Amino acid sequence: MNLLRIELCKLLPYRTMWVILGIFVALMLLLLYASSNVSINGQELGNRMYDLPRFWQTLAYVASFFNLLFGILLIVLVSDEYSFRTLRQQVIDGLTRVELVLAKFYVVLGLGLFATVFLLLLGLYFGLLHGSQHTLGAVFGQINHLSYYFVQAVGYMTLAMLFGFAIRKSGLAIIAFVAYAQVVEPLIHFRLPDTVDKYMPVKVFKSLTPMPAQEVLDQLTAPTEMLSLPWAALLSIGYAGLFCFLSYYLLKVRDL
Repeated sequence: MNLLRIELCKLLPYRTMWVILGIFVALMLLLLYASSNVSINGQELGNRMYDLPRFWQTLAYVASFFNLLFGILLIVLVSDEYSFRTLRQQVIDGLTRVELVLAKFYVVLGLGLFATVFLLLLGLYFGLLHGSQHTLGAVFGQINHLSYYFVQAVGYMTLAMLFGFAIRKSGLAIIAFVAYAQVVEPLIHFRLPDTVDKYMPVKVFKSLTPMPAQEVLDQLTAPTEMLSLPWAALLSIGYAGLFCFLSYYLLKVRDL
C-alpha cells in the first residue's frame, strides 16, 4: 500500500495523465456515437450494434486501438522519473529496485482497471438504453471480453514500461515503442508462418480482442491463424511478467 500511496501522490496532480485519460474517454464516446451510422452492404448498423451480448466484443475491439495511448503514458511516467532523478531519490530513501518496478506495475494495473470499468459502464449504458436485448443472459453473456481486454491493456503497458526503462528518453522510447508495435513486428509477421508468429507478443495481445464478425472476413480473405482467447490470455500474462522482470534487470545493472 505504501508503494501505491507514493505513486498516487505523483500521479494525481500529473496533468499529462488526465489529458491522456480524457482523450481516451472522449474518443471512445465519439466512436460509439458515430459508428451507429456506419453502413454495411447499404444497410446502416443503427442501434443493432449496441445489442448485447455481442456489444462487449465490439467495445473491447474498439478500445484495443487506444492501448498505445496508455503505453505512451507509461513511457512518459518512467522517463520523467529519470529526468527528475526521482528514481535515485527513492532508492536513497530506502526503496529497492524491485519495489520501483512493482510500483509502476501497480500503476499499470490501475490504468487497466480504469479502462475496463469505463468500458463496463459504456456497455451497460449503450446496451441497456439503445440495444434490444435486456435479459440477464444477454447483459452478461459475453462480458468476459472485458477481462481479455484488461489483460491486453496490461500487456501493452508492461511492454511500454520496458521501452521506458531501456531507452529512458521519452521521445525516443515512444517512437521505438510505436514503431515496434505498429511496424516492426507486423513486418516480421510477413516473413514468418502463422504457426510461429502467433506467439509473438503484439500478435498475442491482438488475439485477445478479435474483430467482430472476423469469421465473415476470413471467408473473403486468407484467414490469419490466431491463438484461442484462453491461450492468448495465458501467454499475455507470461509476457507481462517477462517485461516486468526485464525492467527490473535493467534497473539493477544500470546506474540511476
